[in-house]
Amino acid sequence: MAILSLVALSLTGASPASANTTLCGRTDSAKVSGGKYVVQNNEWGDTIRQCIDVSDDGFRVATGWHDVGTGGAPAAYPSIYAGCHYGNCSSGNGLPLQVSAFGNPQSSVDFSTADGQWDAAYDIWFDTSPDPSGQNNGEEMMIWANHAGAPRPFGSKVATVWIEGANWDVWYGRQGNGITWNTVSYVRQQPTDSITVNIKDFTNDSISRGHLSSAWYMTSVQFGFEPWVGGPGLAVNSFSYDSGGSDGGDGATGTLVGQQSGRCLDLKDRGTADGTPVQLWDCGTDWNQKWTRTGGTVVNPRSGKCLDVADGSMANGAKVRLWSCNGTGAQQWRFDTNGTITNPQSGKCLDSGGSGNGALLQIWDCYGGGTQPNQVWTQR
Repeated sequence: MAILSLVALSLTGASPASANTTLCGRTDSAKVSGGKYVVQNNEWGDTIRQCIDVSDDGFRVATGWHDVGTGGAPAAYPSIYAGCHYGNCSSGNGLPLQVSAFGNPQSSVDFSTADGQWDAAYDIWFDTSPDPSGQNNGEEMMIWANHAGAPRPFGSKVATVWIEGANWDVWYGRQGNGITWNTVSYVRQQPTDSITVNIKDFTNDSISRGHLSSAWYMTSVQFGFEPWVGGPGLAVNSFSYDSGGSDGGDGATGTLVGQQSGRCLDLKDRGTADGTPVQLWDCGTDWNQKWTRTGGTVVNPRSGKCLDVADGSMANGAKVRLWSCNGTGAQQWRFDTNGTITNPQSGKCLDSGGSGNGALLQIWDCYGGGTQPNQVWTQR
């Protein structure tokens, strides 16, 4: 998991969780969301009593103030996951999934932090076979969304990359005894407590560095906390995983309707010229409200032009317009599982500046979790 990591053996079979489930055994786990995910206590680097309160799509560390040396391995990895970990499997997630068969696997998480020294991170595992019974032998990919204190990832820092609207420090090391594996960690320079991760963006980077093979299988997607000091108060408020993501809508033509307004993305004055503003307007059936998703772009079929962020801006409030398709990042859009539409170049969401007729579309910092209806869209 992190520096000098030894992976916990989650050998205790997961049982269905109720609203008041508390896990205190070091390897205790419980299935949640109808078996779609597994929550695990996963205390493997300390011996004090750690307990977590389980919810339907998350957990909260209730007790267990750790204090282990920050130059070594963490005390635990309380977490929630989709897939299989040491034979303890969730269901209905499409895992294992061969990397070469990726569509757009995505995961979203919202979490709360607390005092101490810790990281809040995805732990995504890959193996050369689809159904390992124990330790994975391919790659462990950690994606640190946030961290506090002195702890650092396993290995050495090898690069900094720009992925999904943020800078990430890349760390690499190889670890294990008998079975060995690559550990690649991406540490976000702009910490966040809510994130949607397009996993393929990270696997593509890791493949380009020679650490991951497209022939390997992703076996689990986990998110949790590695505490060295502290623990209580750390919480995953919500977690989701989708093996296909929602970029699978290529070729679909329809209207894009805002949840807040109930109005549609519309070309102002039925314009077809470069620079025509995109606005909200009462939904109709005419061509100026039709959009087709094609290879990451959103195209108006009549004009043959693309939904575009003006001047390739990455700033809050940058206007969204119609423009000749040119393959730039200003015209790339990702349809996220929570209903948001993200421009990966900026990492910002398609946002309505109002809810009335004529409100102009823009990009703005994503609120996360689909909680702001002015950033939630439905294709019809």
